[in-house]
This record gives sequence, structure tokens and C-alpha cells, in this order.
Amino acid sequence: MHLIKNKNLILNSSFVNGEWLVSDSTFEVFNPATGKAIAQISEVTSLEVENAINSAAKAFEEWKLTSYQQRSDILLKWQKLLREHSQDLARILTSEQGKPLSEAVGEILHSADYIKIYAEQAHLFIEPINQDAPLNQQAKIYRKSIGVVTAITPWNFPCSMVARKAGAALAAGCSFVLKPSELTPLSALALAKLGEQAGIPAGVFNVVVGSNAQAIGEIFTSHPKIAKFSFTGSTIVGKRLLAQCANGVKRTAMELGGNAPFIVFEDADIDEAVEGAWVAKFRNSGQTCVTANRFIIHKNIKQEFVKKLIEKIKQLKMGCGFDSENSLGPLVNQRAIDKISGLVNKAKEEGANILLGGHSFEKDDCKKGTFFEATVIDNVTPQMEIFHKEIFGPVVTLIEFKCEEEAIRLANQTESGLCAYAYTKNEKIISVLNQQLNVGMLGINTARLSNPSAPFGGVKQSGMGREGGSYGIEEYLDYQYVCIR
Repeated sequence: MHLIKNKNLILNSSFVNGEWLVSDSTFEVFNPATGKAIAQISEVTSLEVENAINSAAKAFEEWKLTSYQQRSDILLKWQKLLREHSQDLARILTSEQGKPLSEAVGEILHSADYIKIYAEQAHLFIEPINQDAPLNQQAKIYRKSIGVVTAITPWNFPCSMVARKAGAALAAGCSFVLKPSELTPLSALALAKLGEQAGIPAGVFNVVVGSNAQAIGEIFTSHPKIAKFSFTGSTIVGKRLLAQCANGVKRTAMELGGNAPFIVFEDADIDEAVEGAWVAKFRNSGQTCVTANRFIIHKNIKQEFVKKLIEKIKQLKMGCGFDSENSLGPLVNQRAIDKISGLVNKAKEEGANILLGGHSFEKDDCKKGTFFEATVIDNVTPQMEIFHKEIFGPVVTLIEFKCEEEAIRLANQTESGLCAYAYTKNEKIISVLNQQLNVGMLGINTARLSNPSAPFGGVKQSGMGREGGSYGIEEYLDYQYVCIR
């Protein structure tokens, strides 16, 4: 792979109970910018997945008894190693996922930030809580590690999604079995290698890699030794996995689809809003759960906003993530291209106007990759399919509004509720948005929501549970009430 100095970080097999497994059966990982295979990965077996869970269960019995300080020290070493190897990790990430190298470096450092926060905040849960009790009694509430956690992470952030889940679980004293996306397993395996170097005990952090996500998911959600299952991915898949967890009454965390509105009010600073729109839409080529999909713009400023946004979009250069001049990378695979092409074409048939783009991109050095043009679609309405779908690509849909009430109604007119963005200087409007927008996260005059100390998560069909900071650690703890006379 491209200019990776530490070849020990390039791994191609599952990591179970401190050992790297080897298999005769393999699957390929491709660079979406070039269409070329970059790795052959050993396919994990169902028996090896079960062995990973059993190993995690055994390791948990000792790991849960370690002190906060011991766990914190290991996590701090882990995040330090991520920082020290950030360039190599970023190159691995860009090779398998496609995003620009600068974004990949940012993801690695952000992953380290999450692990560091968890290491620093785990101490908040070690002391029992004294509770009011009747005379001659003592009441205490203890927080205890829940047990073995399984998780499935997606391809769009193959490093930070792992750190956000595993860091919290390990800080809480849980053991962890991860199944990364089969499209981007190399980043997770590199993290496991650095975790091993940091001193994470055998069996505490395991990574199983395989192309049969459904089969692994069934084991992850049904095994009797699993206490919690965590998933980041589509709402459709999340619902199926949630149903599977119900049979064992397992605790779950679901970070599912988003369909974020981006509202620009009449009093907004248009230049700031355009800059925010660029960040909220085109980071990772629009392949994020918090990406803005529906741009709800006040009618009196819409023309100016659209003009400036298109001017900025035209400055984007698309291509391989290793070229520093490129700011827009590929979509993950051809299936993503087909999905977005279908949504754009149907919107056009339903009466929307394509102002810019609208097609896959096959010019210059992008002929063999899976690229899609930055696209702007006007006159989108709630009656159109594209209004209600998570696009997951570089497509802006424009909707006009006349009053505050209409903007809020349009923003809430979806089954998703992960996040929203709004640009206004009006304190009254800001207060109303905070009260009435049905989302888990809200950015006012900013598109940069991510904060490792804050609770990340959504409402409605965007999922349940929170990740980040002390809120994330608490998700991996049980409360035990003890009454003593």
C-alpha cells in the first residue's frame, strides 16, 4: 500500500485471544479510487467467531477487576500509539476507504481523542453513590461492568467508529469483540495491533473479519455470553439486528441512518452558511450519517445562497485521496453509485431541477474508481423519494421555505432524527429550534458537531444510546442497588 513505513500495521487476518488467525479462505479489499485489490483477507469461520466470544468472556472476569488506573494507563498508551503512527494509519485508511489523506489523518487523531477522553473520565464511575435510606439502613448504588460486548462498525469511518465504541467499553471494564466492515477491515486490524502493543490483555479486544456479515451478526446477537451489542449502520439492517437481540433481551446501542436538515434563515450570514454547507455535505464525499441532505433555505436569500454554494462546489477537485489537491474522494463501491444515480434520476422525473452534476464521474484519473459528481438539485418537495432517503453521497437537495413554522415542519418531516444544522442570529429562533427540532444533536451556525466529550446519538429511527465522554462509558455499566442494615 501507498508509502506505509511500518509494514507491521498491514495485517490480513482476525485477532482472537491475542493471536492472529490464518485461513485458506480469503476475500479481497479494494481501493475505491482505483478499483484495484489492495489486500487478501483471511475469512473468519463461525467457530472462530464463537471462540472470540468465549475468549472475551474469560478475559472479562479478570479485566473487570482491574483498577480504573490500570485501564486508563493502557488506554492512554493506545491513544499515544495512534498519534505516533497517525500517518501510516491514515494511509491505510485512505487506501481502503478512499477519503482524502488530510481527512484520514483527522479521523485518526479524532479516534485518539475519543480513547483519551474515555481514559480520563472512567474514574467518575468507580465510587458508589450514597442514596437516602430509612433509619438504621445504608443505601448504595454501584456501577458494574456489564460484560462481553460485540459490535459491528461501518466502512465510512473505519477507525473512529472502532475507537468510539471499544474505548468506552474497555474503560468501563468490558471485553470487546469487533466485526469491522468487510470493505474496510485493515484499519481495525491495525488498531488491534497497536492495542496489543499498548498492553491490552489477550481476549479483551478481539477483531473478527469476514465477508458474511449476516452470519457473524447472527452470532453476535444470539450468543448467550453477550451482554451488549452495538451497531452503526443503516436503519434497515439495524432493525433486523435489534429484533435478533430481543430473543436474549440483550442491551443494544444503535446508531442508524440520518437525514439531516440544513436550515438557513433570512438573517443568516450567507457566507458562513455556504462554508458550513460545504463542510456538512462534502466531508467524506457526503458518506456520513450526520451529513446534511435537505437544504431548507428562506425564499428571500435562496438565490444568493445557491449561487455562492455552486461557485464553491465548482472549486472542488475530485480524485484519489493521496493527491493533496483533491478534496472529494470516491464513493465506497458501484452499488453506492447506482443507488444515488437512481435517487437523482427519480427526483428529476418527479419535477426537480438538476442545477449541477447528477452523474457518475469518469474523467481523468477517476475512470476506474467509483466517483460521483458534486450535485445540486432544486425544487425538491416532501412528496419526492429523495426528500425522505439518506442519500449518502455528494448531493445537495434544495427546499424553499417562507416562515419559521414551515422550516421546522419540513425539518421534522422524516423518520430520522440524528442531527440538524441551522444558521440564524436570532436568539428567539434558536430557542424555538432547540425546543422543536426532533434530533439528538443540533449545530447552530456551525457544521462541526463532533466532540469526543459530548453524547453522540439520535432519536426516532436514527437509533438509541449515546457514544462519547462519560455518557459513552455509562452505556457499558449496570447499576446495582445495595441496601445494608
